[in-house]
Amino acid sequence: MIDEIKDDASTRMGKTLNSLHAAFARIRTGRANPALLDTVMIEYFGTSVPVKQVASITVEEGRTLVISPWEKSTLVEIERSIQRSDLGLTPTSNGEVIRLPLPPLTEENRRDLIRHARLEAEQARVAVRNIRRDAIHDVRELLKERLATEDEAHQAERDLQTITDDKVNSIDEELAGKEKDLLEF
Repeated sequence: MIDEIKDDASTRMGKTLNSLHAAFARIRTGRANPALLDTVMIEYFGTSVPVKQVASITVEEGRTLVISPWEKSTLVEIERSIQRSDLGLTPTSNGEVIRLPLPPLTEENRRDLIRHARLEAEQARVAVRNIRRDAIHDVRELLKERLATEDEAHQAERDLQTITDDKVNSIDEELAGKEKDLLEF
C-alpha cells in the first residue's frame, strides 16, 4: 500500500516535470522551435484544433518557422490565429506557405523570458511539493487506520522527501539550461 502511494507520487511528479518541459519549449529563445506554435489554435470545420494538426511546421535558417498547410484554404485562418496569439510575431504569406521570422531577442526581452521561465519553474516546484504533501497525508492515514507501522510510515516519508528532492533538482537543472539558452546571443 505504501509502495503504491510512493509510485503514484513519483509518477505525478514526473508528469509535472513533463509539463514544465513543454512550458519551457513554448518560451522562445533566439532559435526557431516548432513547439512555439503548440498553443496556437485555428477553427477547422467548426472545431478548434492546433496548427500542427493542419500543417507541417519546419525550421528554416535557424530563425524562421515555415508553416505549410495541408489544405490551402486554411492558410488565411492560420495566419489570423498567429496574429491573434500572444507570440508577438508577424507572419508573412506567399499564398502557399507562411513564414514566421523570429526577431533577435533584446536584453529586455531576455530578462522578461527568464522571469517567465523562473515563474514556470516555481509553479512546478510548488506542484511537486503539493504532491509530496498529499502522499504524506495518505501515509499518515494508513498509520491512523493501523494499516502501516510507525517505522514504515517514517521510512515512507523519508523516501517521499528523497523523491521530491530529486524532482526539484531536476526542475532547477532544467531552469538553468533554459536560462543559459535565453542568455546566448
